[in-house]
Amino acid sequence: MGKADLHIHTLASDGVSSVADVLSAAEARGLDVIAITDHERVDAAHAAKAMAEARGLNVKVIVGEEISTRGGHVVALFIEERIRPWGSIGDAIRQVHAQGGLAIVAHPLVPYPVTSASGRSIRRLMADSDAQLHPDGVEAFNPTIAGTRWGKMGPDFVKELGVAAIASSDSHRAEDVGQAFTLFQGTTPEELRDAIEERTTTWEGSKYTLPGQVSTFGRQLGKYTRGVGATVRGKVKRDGTGRDLGYPGGRQRPPKLELDEQAR
Repeated sequence: MGKADLHIHTLASDGVSSVADVLSAAEARGLDVIAITDHERVDAAHAAKAMAEARGLNVKVIVGEEISTRGGHVVALFIEERIRPWGSIGDAIRQVHAQGGLAIVAHPLVPYPVTSASGRSIRRLMADSDAQLHPDGVEAFNPTIAGTRWGKMGPDFVKELGVAAIASSDSHRAEDVGQAFTLFQGTTPEELRDAIEERTTTWEGSKYTLPGQVSTFGRQLGKYTRGVGATVRGKVKRDGTGRDLGYPGGRQRPPKLELDEQAR
């Protein structure tokens, strides 16, 4: 069975680890496939895919994005271009499918509509006659909500829907990559896609500890402070630099991946 972690953040959005560190962690933990799913952007995902290929790593990278909608977050997989946020959840799913991608509902059922889709809204999407509005999978397990009463309902809810059951780390630091993962027959992104479409995926994972989450939050605060400083310095000096987006060339404005020998 292949292992895939399909919900990972980097410095490019609200993560605290570089693309290189995320790749190293994924490789060390024996993951076959990962998806970089930064909020509202795909540049670090494209960088990760190119860096993994240049390094000849075993782990394969899917380009993804976590899309904010008015009805909760959607993880887009197998896309190429950014999908604009803050439309309806159905519109986001339709746009993912228009790119030939797969749409996964992230951390469902939690009663925070800005981040989590409700059971009612997901059932409504699944019942729509337009198949382009149907999510391809739902996170049955997400370590950030595991242990809550909503998180505990996830596996049964996904089984009720009959969609692919997904588990991912939703990691914001490299140390947490692989905390939860999706299992599938095969080892390649193509085989993973087949398993999601055929609804044959299973999963494993364990919830985050409170100290670990507090540590991540502290590192996020530090990252935001450094980012503001770097952005201000770049504007004052007018040197075409800004905050670190976590990949070679990610300090440049506009950012551009620079795969020199050292970066490889």
